[in-house]
Amino acid sequence: MSLRAACAALRANGRRLGLVPTMGALHQGHLALLGAARAAGADAVAASIFVNPLQFNASDDLARYPRDEDGDLTKLRDAGCDLVWLPPVEAMYPPGSASVIEVAGPSQGFEGDARPGHFRGVATVCAKLFLQTSADIAAFGEKDWQQLQVVRRMARDLDIPIHIEAVPTMREADGLAMSSRNRFLSAAERATAPLLYQTMQDVARAISAGLPVTQLLADDKSRLIAAGFAPDYLALVAAETLEPLAQKTTAPMRLLAAARLGSVRLLDNMAVPA
Repeated sequence: MSLRAACAALRANGRRLGLVPTMGALHQGHLALLGAARAAGADAVAASIFVNPLQFNASDDLARYPRDEDGDLTKLRDAGCDLVWLPPVEAMYPPGSASVIEVAGPSQGFEGDARPGHFRGVATVCAKLFLQTSADIAAFGEKDWQQLQVVRRMARDLDIPIHIEAVPTMREADGLAMSSRNRFLSAAERATAPLLYQTMQDVARAISAGLPVTQLLADDKSRLIAAGFAPDYLALVAAETLEPLAQKTTAPMRLLAAARLGSVRLLDNMAVPA
């Protein structure tokens, strides 16, 4: 049975299909997306596992990305996933493929600067998965906040009839955002890593209290550097557009951070109360 036929069967008789796009190496954060899709109204949930080469701008990063197909399938089965799609590269990008999707707006700056072409790959593969499955709902974690805004904008601009469900970041007990790449942290780095979240909490509280944003961000980047991080950015932005903010506003705000710790690049973000 083809993917389209399998998804059509899951959507028969007015049933709604949820989709959880992943690149595998699943953790509890991914599995929470399945439940979130069901809570948002999906009667059945499909997951995709595809390490998308268009999202990587270095071949060694692509080769290093963790893979655990057997473990992933077991986790999805135990979580009640109804269908899993593991396409080979040639199924997603047949020979001669010449079309990609470029999203401006929320893709610009931050991860867009750090990983040129990354969001082109994200937007292209997500559009293909949305169209291949005809899913009604797709669940994405808030940990990759910029990616979430890019996917929302792409679906809206292309009139793809799908609801994008945002799911709060899943964290370890010490606050570190769950990520497939955390397994590459050494024991010492793992002990240091939660300081990123703690620092962001302090910054968010101070911004909400009305302290000067520019100085706060500079001081706390220095704090991270002193602890052994190499920050790419720590920024206050408008939550939807990702426009940088120099002062607090009454509109929704988000604090974004990316910092390298050893060989691992950690991403995190959080809402900043007005």
